[in-house]
Amino acid sequence: MSATLQHPAPAVDGHEAPAAAAAPRPKRGWRADLAPYTVPSTPRAVAGLLTSVVPYLALSTAMALLLDVSYWLTLLVAVPTAGFAVRTYIVFHDCAHGSFLPSKRANHVVGVVTALIVFTPFAAWRHHHAVHHATAGDLDRRGEGDVATLTVDEYRALPWHRRLLYRFGRSPAVMLTLGPVWELLIQTRIWKRTDRTRIKRSVIGTNVALAVIVAVLCWIMGPVQFLLVQVPITWLAGAAGIWLFYVQHQYEDAYWENSGTWDYAEAALQGSSFLKLPRVLQFFSGNIGLHHVHHLSAKVPNYRLQAAHDNTTILREVPVLTAWDGVKALRLKLWDPRQGRLVTWRQAAAVPR
Repeated sequence: MSATLQHPAPAVDGHEAPAAAAAPRPKRGWRADLAPYTVPSTPRAVAGLLTSVVPYLALSTAMALLLDVSYWLTLLVAVPTAGFAVRTYIVFHDCAHGSFLPSKRANHVVGVVTALIVFTPFAAWRHHHAVHHATAGDLDRRGEGDVATLTVDEYRALPWHRRLLYRFGRSPAVMLTLGPVWELLIQTRIWKRTDRTRIKRSVIGTNVALAVIVAVLCWIMGPVQFLLVQVPITWLAGAAGIWLFYVQHQYEDAYWENSGTWDYAEAALQGSSFLKLPRVLQFFSGNIGLHHVHHLSAKVPNYRLQAAHDNTTILREVPVLTAWDGVKALRLKLWDPRQGRLVTWRQAAAVPR
């Protein structure tokens, strides 16, 4: 299911990298190879908006109008609407990396607007996601912007109630049903006292703006009608997004290392999968299945990821997962350093204490 690579790498591309032990230099050339694909294109970005935000808003309106015809038709239209919601999320995601448009200001403006559409505070999410890029696959720096993952020994050392909570959180049924509610509607509404001022302002400002937007929509449509339209969109798009994010770093022989041996490019190439989806699903997911390219250089916009993969040799030597591999990966629960892979509950029980 994966290829073994030997390509150490330099500091994090486009992010503030936390302090870590110095890693050996990577195989030279990949940064120069990717440079042509890190140049944003205004025409392609506009095309991206026209094939994400515009159809999302149009189909959401159609769902509201169909409420007077048949709610079954409304639910049927919710499926492609959720797909365009995921594409809108990818636009916001690229704007957070400053890769979607050539202008820094344009990235910020489009990012804030699209973030509101997907119920997310732009600046706060951008910070947490940058930490994720800088620490993905690092066992000593887990916990921010990633899926909670324990080692076998860490799990065994927990009291029973915390083991139960971990099992609950790693359950596919919970992740794909309650997960969208938690991720999109609750967690993003909360800030910590220790957060920087700009992060707090981002969360509070987004909460206020969303309260106004939702109030206006409820006044126009009616609160029940608003929920009948928005709930299925949010749940379907959220479930798809959580699965995509999960499988991008949670597969059997994904890369995990302690800080002393952790390496940025190794984490990108071995710890970020190439999720090879059918063409229609790749379209709706905004090419994010080419996650190895994105983690190696977050400055490559979604509309250039496929070309970068196809034309860069080092990017074709990565773990490849099919959609079915992604479904099977949901069985994986704990990291076993002894075997150097993620294991199921049954496999974890067989690991010697």
